Amino acid sequence: MTIAERALEMIQDGFVVGLGTGRAATEFVNALGKRVQQGLRIRGVPTSQRSADLATQLGIPLITLDQVEQLDLDVDGADEVDPNLDLIKGLGGALIREKIVAAAAKRFIVLVGSEKIVPALGAHGVLPVEVVPFALPLCMRRLTAMGMPPTPRQKDGKLFISDNANYVLDCKIQPIADPRKLEAEILAIPGVVGTGLFLGMAHTVLIQDGDNVQVKERKGQ
Repeated sequence: MTIAERALEMIQDGFVVGLGTGRAATEFVNALGKRVQQGLRIRGVPTSQRSADLATQLGIPLITLDQVEQLDLDVDGADEVDPNLDLIKGLGGALIREKIVAAAAKRFIVLVGSEKIVPALGAHGVLPVEVVPFALPLCMRRLTAMGMPPTPRQKDGKLFISDNANYVLDCKIQPIADPRKLEAEILAIPGVVGTGLFLGMAHTVLIQDGDNVQVKERKGQ
């Protein structure tokens, strides 16, 4: 069984489902599309234009957040998962919309391979931060002063522009001792829209380990 197939078992007829962005989320959306073609009735809220385009191709009906008070489930991937099920996301460039959709869901399901499991966030050395274009110079200086030298993300030789018309800075980091403190310090920089730190948000993490799927639930649920 795959993590996408395991996530599908959590989907019920009539659900409103958040559709994540990235490799693992794409596998899930493809699997969900097949179920929809077989008669499953759901509606999706995409986290990016890419996931919206894919869902449309597969015949998954889409709605927006102003059409529903709460999502039943959000399914997305992650770049890092620590022992507390806190995450780093955003290497796919959709971190802000991903965070909004996850916050709007009753349950946030994260799909990862075993290589994404880390002892502490920051183990892979990169934290994405989305910033308003006008604030790019200020944000870069402030992040550098914090010991997190940023590199503006590029695509096709140009600055990458998010679906929100912002820039993404990939900050070089060490394992983070206090993710919540760091999140607050970054968000205090004028022009920062959000970070790739997803703290206390994931309810369930499905981990692909060979042919097996390991399920981890957040403590206190």
